Amino acid sequence: MKFCSNCAAPITIRVPADDTRERHVCDACGSIHYQNPRNVVGSIPVYGNQVLLCRRAIEPRLGYWTLPAGFMELGESTSAGAVRETLEEAGALVEIGPLYSLLNVPHAEQVHLFYLAAMSTPHFLAGEESLEVALFDEKDIPWAEIAFPTVKQTLEWFFADRAAGLFEGSIELNVRSRDVLRGEKI
Repeated sequence: MKFCSNCAAPITIRVPADDTRERHVCDACGSIHYQNPRNVVGSIPVYGNQVLLCRRAIEPRLGYWTLPAGFMELGESTSAGAVRETLEEAGALVEIGPLYSLLNVPHAEQVHLFYLAAMSTPHFLAGEESLEVALFDEKDIPWAEIAFPTVKQTLEWFFADRAAGLFEGSIELNVRSRDVLRGEKI
């Protein structure tokens, strides 16, 4: 960033008063331009014993499989964003459940949040960002073609928890969380 988005004056990089980090500061209008992580929100859409995955029609990782997810929009909650992304990418209506995984991806300046989601019908279709959408049994998941480590980790946790019987009844799981280390593809 070279110029202030509020007044177009040149910005400087310095530590503002009452702060501890260098920021982009406009000395003309006083604006501080914070740069914060972006939230990626998505779901684990489940129909019966199957999980819905999307084959990406866009970069990064064009042609690889992922859970329906994308950047959260201003003015929406994380769960509403997960529902929207599932509809946009997979054409699936879901009943959103609890937050299931939260994965930090500091090298990409992102935080990924995935919600459990129930599909009441097996109706879905590929959206603009998907080449195809399909329901998979665990044994048929294309593990070598999963687009991002956060999606692979979330699916591994999901299937392990399901095998352990943690989804019986209305048990709510603790949120799974981890950092994705620098150098891993997201």
